[in-house]
Amino acid sequence: MTSIRLYDLQVRDDRRPSPFCWRAKYALAHKGLPFETVPVALTDIPAVAGGTHKTVPILDDGGKIVSDSWAIADYLDEVYPDRPRLFGSPAERALCQFVETSLIASAARPILLCYLKDIYDCVLDKDRDYFRQSREKFIGCTLEELASGRAERIEAARAGLESVRLTLKGGAPFLSGAHPGYADYIVAGFLLWIALVATAPLLQSDDPLLAWLARVQDLHGGVGRAVPLSAMVA
Repeated sequence: MTSIRLYDLQVRDDRRPSPFCWRAKYALAHKGLPFETVPVALTDIPAVAGGTHKTVPILDDGGKIVSDSWAIADYLDEVYPDRPRLFGSPAERALCQFVETSLIASAARPILLCYLKDIYDCVLDKDRDYFRQSREKFIGCTLEELASGRAERIEAARAGLESVRLTLKGGAPFLSGAHPGYADYIVAGFLLWIALVATAPLLQSDDPLLAWLARVQDLHGGVGRAVPLSAMVA
């Protein structure tokens, strides 16, 4: 039995949409480390691992607790240096941080606003009141009011992913080049998140992101292969 446990956000139908948990799962798979995922409800997170963490993913490696997807990636490279590295150098890590910052600025917020009501509809019943209250406070309107302007926001979200498309036009199979890396896991995590909650398509069927995402889904024994993409494809 593996000693590594990863606490993973659970919503209805045992879906696991968190983009940050996807990063952690891909990081573990990249290192070739066997692990067990432990489903946790949104409002149960404060009770996990001694109650000192407010978000998932949370990694328990034989009693060593690490939270936050970046901290988990750094921990895995430090503790398992003989396994394939997630960051070959500080410069590569900085580049991955730039990818995340650029993605958040151009696409992640528009995507979140497009699908926040869909996410609410997916969360477990016990989490719904907390999710609604906290998110409506954040956005300054009801989830239903936000959803009414989704069509225009989806166009902005699609456009926000253009930098990813342009990178792939360089001919390499992955954002990280000839081989997959943490930058691929960052972007794929966001798209797998939407694929698991969407009730309206984000991507067109001819979007070059789909071929790349399928390659990422198949990595490391098919970490993300079970996630159907049809819900987010027009």
